[in-house]
Amino acid sequence: MAEPDLATAVGRLLDRLPTPALEELAESLEAGRDPHGLDSDELDMVTALTRELAGAGGAAYLRGAIAGYRHGLATQQIEVVWSGPASAQVPIRSTPQALAEVIATARRELLLMTYSAAPYEPITVALHAAQARGTAIDIVVETLAGAGSALAGREPATAFAGIPGVRLWHWPREHRPTDGAKMHAKLAVADRHTMLVSSINLTESGVEHSIEAGLIVRGGHAPRRVAEHVEQLRITGVLARL
Repeated sequence: MAEPDLATAVGRLLDRLPTPALEELAESLEAGRDPHGLDSDELDMVTALTRELAGAGGAAYLRGAIAGYRHGLATQQIEVVWSGPASAQVPIRSTPQALAEVIATARRELLLMTYSAAPYEPITVALHAAQARGTAIDIVVETLAGAGSALAGREPATAFAGIPGVRLWHWPREHRPTDGAKMHAKLAVADRHTMLVSSINLTESGVEHSIEAGLIVRGGHAPRRVAEHVEQLRITGVLARL
């Protein structure tokens, strides 16, 4: 395996496994033990790597990669974003710019969550571009049934109906603790690295016109934690496919 391919393969492991599992893998390599506690996909990845990373040298390589990964997680940037009227005296990043950045930077996976949604061309175009470059897109929406009388008109999910490959999710009413519970989260996460948390719904009014506030977070643990949490809600059936 050539060096760039090896680095790519180790990078995939860093994306897939939690840090304690990576450290245990490094110990297994150093001791010549077979790794355990991995699913079939992870085991296939590790098996392909162990031929290249066997022994103490491989363990050192992996530990160096872990150290670099941790340093990247520790480097975090947070920026305030706003929708609505601008203030020339106090320049602040606009929500449309921030949302476009999150979607455009997604290469492996993109997570969106919204209460309400309506067809909005900039988002539609950006999602088509993400899909075309092979990004896996998951979108969690509220439903008319879940919102009760608070939402009317077309189902929020129809805003994304024309985008191929998008996986749509909802929070079934039977899984909610009370009838009044709402799927009210509004966020976007790209590659578990860049996250926009905002009060905006994915509508033209929410993104462009209403006064809305949020934060864009680059790096650190927060984007990964959010993506992992939503992933577990899908795996355990709290969220269901539409």
